[in-house]
Amino acid sequence: MAITAAAVKELRERTGAGMMDCKKALSETNGDVEAAIDLLRTKGLAAAQKKSSRTAAEGLVGVAVSGTKGVAVEVNSETDFVAKNDQFQAFVSGVTDVALGLGGDDIDALAAADFPAGGTIQETLTNNIATIGENQAIRRMKTVAVSSGIVVPYIHNAVTPTMGKIGVLVALESTAGADVLEPLGKQIAMHIAAAFPLALNADGLDQDTMERERAIAVEKAAESGKPANIVEKMVDGAMAKFAKENALLSQIFVMDNKTPIAQVVEQAGKDAGAEIRLTEYVRFQLGEGIEKKEEDFAAEVAATLGN
Repeated sequence: MAITAAAVKELRERTGAGMMDCKKALSETNGDVEAAIDLLRTKGLAAAQKKSSRTAAEGLVGVAVSGTKGVAVEVNSETDFVAKNDQFQAFVSGVTDVALGLGGDDIDALAAADFPAGGTIQETLTNNIATIGENQAIRRMKTVAVSSGIVVPYIHNAVTPTMGKIGVLVALESTAGADVLEPLGKQIAMHIAAAFPLALNADGLDQDTMERERAIAVEKAAESGKPANIVEKMVDGAMAKFAKENALLSQIFVMDNKTPIAQVVEQAGKDAGAEIRLTEYVRFQLGEGIEKKEEDFAAEVAATLGN
């Protein structure tokens, strides 16, 4: 039977698939739009599964805040080109909004949640992979909250006000007003983006990281040829320095290069006449920790041409 332009248009609008894919699906299902939708979904899932092994280290970090709660979400794509795609950005925005309502850090729960435009987030993601043509993944999310105070968001290298390459959230517990907490949180968030703390305080530093640093410090100290008791003190000193430089509250504020963050917060509280506590933070940097595969473009083209 003849496939009408109206049927192709309807199928495109309902699935987001390409025009030729829609026309072919309608031909295979004798013009039955509902059957064509099922066929495209099946093919889309298969396409998504084929792409799932490809490294996705680009994309966007989205942040959303509502009063005393905020969330950061990282959604990856294979290329920066896709990160500039309106469809991808709309997906990141929608996922971040859903994550804010959901709370926590459970990616599986987020994937199973309803997407604002219809279907689940996972179903929408699968469709995006099929229509955009790249592997994509929701990598991580984290929620922070305070009982009284504010959560301040910050985006570095922003592509929109709520998404970019680095997303930061700063949780400030206080009865002070937003006129005090907003600018303080913004400055601390900018510090976090630049200084890359590994934990809020020394006690929160990852033990595996600390053990690796200690092993390095021991090796360096041993090379000095000094007595064992001196070597031990050198190692302890190196570890104390590492903890101080990598725990947020003891880091030196990048705005003045002299004041520890803990003192910055304390002084702001004194000036405001209300205690302010920095209780938690999030720093998501796009692709952080993902091992990127080095591509040989010339070899890839040659292989495609059969050379």
